[in-house]
Amino acid sequence: MSDEYFFLDPAHTDPKRIKKERDLARELKKSAWWKEKIRSGLCSHCGAKFKPEELTMDHVVPLARGGTSTKSNLVPLCKGCNAQKKLSTPVDLLFAQLEREKNGL
Repeated sequence: MSDEYFFLDPAHTDPKRIKKERDLARELKKSAWWKEKIRSGLCSHCGAKFKPEELTMDHVVPLARGGTSTKSNLVPLCKGCNAQKKLSTPVDLLFAQLEREKNGL
């Protein structure tokens, strides 16, 4: 997915909006909800097990693509999956997988 790019809506990338959403995410990270979410230690992307403190908070729909810091848009990911995901959404990843299967890769 390294050769992909996205057209980003300036309204979604507004620094004030991004700061507000990141502040909300930081507050949720301190909550009992998040601590319960990471207790299992499972990465939502690869399914591997990690120590809870090794998991990062990921926005399923990235902030730069219009995502929000709500419980329904936040999942725990390992650092490797989070770095690999970048600005992708689950739909982007599914289409990439289908394309690889179609091309026999």
